[in-house]
Amino acid sequence: MAEIREKVDVCVVGAGHAGCEAALACARLGLETVIFTVSVDSIALMPCNPNVGGTSKGHLVREIDALGGEMGKNIDKTFIQSKMLNKSKGPAVHSLRAQADKADYSRAMRKVLENQEHLTIKQAEVCELLSESYDSSSESDCIATKKVTGVKTFTGAVYECKAVILCTGTYLKARCLCGEAITYTGPNGLQAANHLTDSLINHGIEIQRFKTGTPARMDGNTIDYSKMEEQLGDEKVIPFSFSTNPDDVQIDQVSCWLTYTNEKTHEIIRANLDRSPIYAGIIEGTGPRYCPSIEDKVVKFADKERHQVFIEPEGIHTNEMYVGGMSSSLPEDVQLAMYRTVPGLEHCKIVRNAYAIEYDCINPRQLYPTLEFKDIKGLFSGGQFNGSSGYEEAAAQGLIAGMNAALTIFGKEPIILDRSQAYIGVLIDDLVTKENLEPYRMMTSRAEYRLLLRQDNADLRLRKIGYEAGLVPEEVYKATVYKKKLIDREIERLKNTIIGAAKDNQEFLLSHGSATLKTAASLAELMCRPELNYKVLSEIDSNREPLPEDVIEQVEIEIKYEGYIERQHRQVEQYKKMEKKRIPSDLDYNDVSSLRLEARQKLIAYKPVSVGQASRISGVSPADISVLLVYLEHYKSKS
Repeated sequence: MAEIREKVDVCVVGAGHAGCEAALACARLGLETVIFTVSVDSIALMPCNPNVGGTSKGHLVREIDALGGEMGKNIDKTFIQSKMLNKSKGPAVHSLRAQADKADYSRAMRKVLENQEHLTIKQAEVCELLSESYDSSSESDCIATKKVTGVKTFTGAVYECKAVILCTGTYLKARCLCGEAITYTGPNGLQAANHLTDSLINHGIEIQRFKTGTPARMDGNTIDYSKMEEQLGDEKVIPFSFSTNPDDVQIDQVSCWLTYTNEKTHEIIRANLDRSPIYAGIIEGTGPRYCPSIEDKVVKFADKERHQVFIEPEGIHTNEMYVGGMSSSLPEDVQLAMYRTVPGLEHCKIVRNAYAIEYDCINPRQLYPTLEFKDIKGLFSGGQFNGSSGYEEAAAQGLIAGMNAALTIFGKEPIILDRSQAYIGVLIDDLVTKENLEPYRMMTSRAEYRLLLRQDNADLRLRKIGYEAGLVPEEVYKATVYKKKLIDREIERLKNTIIGAAKDNQEFLLSHGSATLKTAASLAELMCRPELNYKVLSEIDSNREPLPEDVIEQVEIEIKYEGYIERQHRQVEQYKKMEKKRIPSDLDYNDVSSLRLEARQKLIAYKPVSVGQASRISGVSPADISVLLVYLEHYKSKS
């Protein structure tokens, strides 16, 4: 039989949230791209929670959109409820979260892929990575010994290419566990990818085993919502994508519901822990600390009398309801018993059982911050395959991996977002520099410069990068430049508009619970008062011109938090100095005397590209960094 051989530019393995963004990025930059999936019906599948965004994750979606990605646009088309979280707190932690119609989300993203020029969808299991030896001696910052040349499918077809992006999600050698029952499938009963792992190991790639889980899905007709607290969406919906017209997302929203576990629930769980694969030692993989199963919650937080349970619709064309907060791998009979102790679920019927899923992934320290493998030229990866969790984290990595794969093929400088530029930068830096013993989840607390990295200013921070990479259209970029001009001009006007202590002004201040003026003050100074804002001050601001709401939002934040923002900018300057101190790829840490043994071992293992990155590696102390800096000065003078 003749062998099928195809020549393309990029092969993307996996069509989850990471794979979709990676493939779209490459195709939109003009590269012939093929995206492989074990099932075309699983494109952009949401196998777990039916939502996009949330605390810190909403930041990622906004950043994906600012760079030219698709996730924000897709959720704007398919959401059924939307909320801005943490509105009672400062703008640094405001985060958008939307319930998705799962089927519509997947269908809409598939349609985008199917209609994208230069992109081919192929239902096939990739079982082998193809490569050849590579001489990197002429490249100062490259240590690769192999170069990727293509992939081979289970049916024997060979696809020759210049770059491969691995976005296998939770499918590699996956198995699902529900009590004593184990099925060797991927999520939602889909086919697992059982053959690629061996090829990766043969290429010297370090594989690890992680685990995640999902709760049961209930028949909504068997739930008593009168015993639960109704959770409504925002009255005024804010879109995820900066390109979406806000008028288009003002829809009739569905409700979600809040209920709680109780002592009876916990008793059933404790009595059956020996039947849980987690506690019976059947599960090999490490699970996510910040998204624990209900068994874990009951054991680790034994003092808690109850835990929140969110009942969320899977879509508007189904009665299935997602039981958020109660993921489990307990047997089916125990699941039904424990769920039926929860108020409102007393007569519930399970449509799909909860289960845990184990899968193969990599230790991400094998990657550069570009998400290219250090030892294999042209091989990139993104998503849960990199040891992370969540749709948003996956999509963010997929986009960066896709952009950098394309830029590498074009011979251009790759994009590396640092910790001061984006949550995506924090995410990737944490993955490639820190020891991640469990699936990594993004949180606002991980971002040191979160006041600068707000979800509301992602376009101002990142549009230029997306435009220069070729993913953001010129008219969109120009609109962002104009928006920035309006913001700067209005801030300047407010700082230069002086209000005196006239009687009308004093009465205005008193009417809004604000102290009267002793001397003249600018409108910007008045806006810094907690009880005053841009809209309130319009009563005494006769020279104001109509401005878009997103411009007004930025003006208020920049003025009210000016001192804190300036302080973070100074911190960023210090951080940048360390990031600019590059470490040669051929540096032999065994020659660096006075380095502690642990630091030397970690530096050899991680191969950091800069002193800043080295300083964030667990086990490398400030004293070790001082030793390294002295050595680098000596090394530089020698060369």
